[in-house]
Amino acid sequence: MSYLPSSPDLENIAGLLAKYPRRGILLFKLLEDIKGCFSPLGKGTRELIITYTSDLNQSESCYTAHKSLLKELGIDESVYGQLILDIDSAKVDEKIKPLLRFVKKLTLTPDQITQADVNLIYEVGWDERALLDTVRLCAVVNCMNRFTMGVGIGKKAVNGKQTQPAIKTTAVYHS
Repeated sequence: MSYLPSSPDLENIAGLLAKYPRRGILLFKLLEDIKGCFSPLGKGTRELIITYTSDLNQSESCYTAHKSLLKELGIDESVYGQLILDIDSAKVDEKIKPLLRFVKKLTLTPDQITQADVNLIYEVGWDERALLDTVRLCAVVNCMNRFTMGVGIGKKAVNGKQTQPAIKTTAVYHS
């Protein structure tokens, strides 16, 4: 359900873009470009980053759409709950965990990213291109999640009612 009086039944970004093709299409094309171009991050890793970012944001429609793609890639659905609870004990490749820690920090507390976070990515063998692709994926997915959630679509439902994302942050904001 959307907040748009003319379109209260919109349920996902595809419906939003069908009704308003010029709104957000560049974000969608950017995501498609990132997913389709050569990257040191394999397709499964890119989809895992997309899905994990959406899960952190509690963007139900994006999370659900990408979770089904991961099933096709052979990634066990239970990994998402593991990642939210504790990346260290999650059943994913150890080389991917620094990327996921970085994505979590960039999504929830971006002002706290440091060189040490980036060094952890390089130390397990990723290169600069992998870092840039991770940042681009995370940034675009965060933007798309906020775009859809801002108009009321894609939020997780609690007892049949949509909720705002419960993003916990230690960031201090000044007015």
